[in-house]
Amino acid sequence: MDYVEFLTRLPKVELHSHLEGSVRATTAIELAQKHSVRLPSYHPAELYQYEGIVEFLERYVQVSHAIRDREDFARVTYEAIEDAATKGNLRYSEMFLNPTNHYSDGVSYDTAIDGAIDGIRQAEQDYGVKCRLIVAINRSESPSEAVALVQQVLDSPRAEVIGIGQDHLTPDYQERPGDFAEAFALATANGLGITAHAGEIDTSTAADVEAALDLGCLRIDHGYKIIDDPSLVDRARDAGVDFTCCLHSTEKLYGWSDFANHRIRQMIDAGLNVTLNTDDPSMMNTNIGKEYSAGCVGMGLTPEQAKKIALGGVEATWLDDAAKHSLRRDFQEQISALEEQLNIP
Repeated sequence: MDYVEFLTRLPKVELHSHLEGSVRATTAIELAQKHSVRLPSYHPAELYQYEGIVEFLERYVQVSHAIRDREDFARVTYEAIEDAATKGNLRYSEMFLNPTNHYSDGVSYDTAIDGAIDGIRQAEQDYGVKCRLIVAINRSESPSEAVALVQQVLDSPRAEVIGIGQDHLTPDYQERPGDFAEAFALATANGLGITAHAGEIDTSTAADVEAALDLGCLRIDHGYKIIDDPSLVDRARDAGVDFTCCLHSTEKLYGWSDFANHRIRQMIDAGLNVTLNTDDPSMMNTNIGKEYSAGCVGMGLTPEQAKKIALGGVEATWLDDAAKHSLRRDFQEQISALEEQLNIP
């Protein structure tokens, strides 16, 4: 077994993927036609062609409008898990879903969440992959709307909904995680996990990562700008903060194609807890297997470093101790078997 196959077959956790960004182009087109939703292209090879984060977010919203029925949410969730399981040996996922992206189309919170749960349960039966949901705050909406969304999560509990996160950007295309402090405080007070997108975009700074840490987030999505502040790196390392990083989305959106010197590689070298994820796999032309195979090779990581990232994903989950212990044991057994077959010249 060569190194690329080893990386592809490693058991994996995914903690940073957005459901709406995981919709297959063919499925998005079928659902758009079903609901008479206008898309910029009805050719699968063209639908996810765009330039920069502004156009990406526009495409993301357009596809979101095509997902309306409970059956639609079940289908796209199932297919997202299926793709990750078959293309990269995904074993566990905590996936973002933003119900408010769909409210303007008459979709209720219950329809979105219960449809996704239908897909989760079917995928677990077929592929043995467990998935849980992180309800995402749309940062282009107001802080009060974010609080209302968290309250909706609390008022309509589902065992599969375990945390609060974010998507989109503020109306002026900034991050500002501190704007949503009240929503995060409400989530924390009621036992939900919290994670914030920060330090990702070109205009963000290490201060955005610091603001997310100040909210109490021990998991940060992206976080790349932290490298610009050595004292903040020390703080995050000492606190055991986990970073859900996404190589190919930074390449697609920002042109960060030098993986060997990428900020993610610098974060690893600085001793931060880095996990590898897809962000929006269908829209970014990636999958969890590719993030490891092309990513680890491109960053020049050793098999031992790749193994550490895979196992670190288990530690970064919001599973309880017993479930985490069980998943860790399964990963270690699979990895040991793969290591015996690995042949690196």
